[in-house]
Amino acid sequence: MNDDLVRRMREASELHGEFVLSSGATSSIYFDKFRFLTVPELLRDVARAASGLLAPGTELLGAPEGAAMLLVAAVALETDLPVAVVRKQPKDYGTRAEVEGDVPAGAVTTLLEDVSTTGHQVRRAAEVLAGAGADVRRIVLAIDRGGADHLRRAGYEVEAVAVLRPDD
Repeated sequence: MNDDLVRRMREASELHGEFVLSSGATSSIYFDKFRFLTVPELLRDVARAASGLLAPGTELLGAPEGAAMLLVAAVALETDLPVAVVRKQPKDYGTRAEVEGDVPAGAVTTLLEDVSTTGHQVRRAAEVLAGAGADVRRIVLAIDRGGADHLRRAGYEVEAVAVLRPDD
């Protein structure tokens, strides 16, 4: 883990107050992913770090729909790898696709997520990608707030650019 990058991510994104997390739990600390995903220099550095954590032989990058799309796009530009995005729900028009982008059968895939507290959203994305034919070998989190534990228990290999747990 690059201590300087982790420090910069924390300084950019750590907020204090009373926050409701996507899990419904409350926290006095919140990591606002947009504060590191929307600053070009910081996004570039996070993307470089995430690129170094991809599963060996990665052929496809994946991300759940949402802010992680900023990260996966930056990693794609860094690595020249194609991207598949898992929608929160299929569109009810056009292709009605749940996965956007080509997913070649058996493609070695690394899934990227911005901040994970419970791991549930990124696990769902991994399951959808696997259902579409991807071989999801690794999940890379920009910030692990505890979600990696759930993902590992579910059998996924997980790496993180920064581990910032609630008790840190």
